[in-house]
Amino acid sequence: MHRLFVALRPPPAIRDALADVMDGVPGARWQDDDQLHLTLRFIGPVDRPVAEDIAAALGGIHAAAVEATVSGVGRFGQRGRNEALWAGIAPQEPLAALHRKVDQAMVRVGLEPERRAYLPHITLARLPRGVNAGLEVEAWLSRHAALTSGPFALHHLVLFESHLGRSGASYEPIARWPLD
Repeated sequence: MHRLFVALRPPPAIRDALADVMDGVPGARWQDDDQLHLTLRFIGPVDRPVAEDIAAALGGIHAAAVEATVSGVGRFGQRGRNEALWAGIAPQEPLAALHRKVDQAMVRVGLEPERRAYLPHITLARLPRGVNAGLEVEAWLSRHAALTSGPFALHHLVLFESHLGRSGASYEPIARWPLD
């Protein structure tokens, strides 16, 4: 089985700027440079024939490159537990439109449509279970609330395979298509 997702990769200067804010939360598993991406659609585990259909469908997507900026930070969590820290990406609508195109292509391949609301972001850290970083998370969010960048272009749609290991996930680019 192949665990896949579709993403955009920010340019090196943006990844470097994001790396500069990755500290100050004890126990956080900060992403490394190879892990920094903006997910458009998580696909999950599929067998090889479906993966090939997914690649073919993604190759048929026509969309313009997206110009974006980093815009603030946030967290994901459930039941009062922090799970991840992220940097927001704006403007949201061009990314949401690209997300919809990718999602429609995945539905044509036979996958279920995405059910969650789409929030463009780049995950910066995972907060493992047992990490008691409540006050540190609040301080980090406050310290970086105004995080911004200049505009940057996202020029390629990338199909990644995620490999899960003891130290977290590693991401391997499988295929890449230019955005017009």
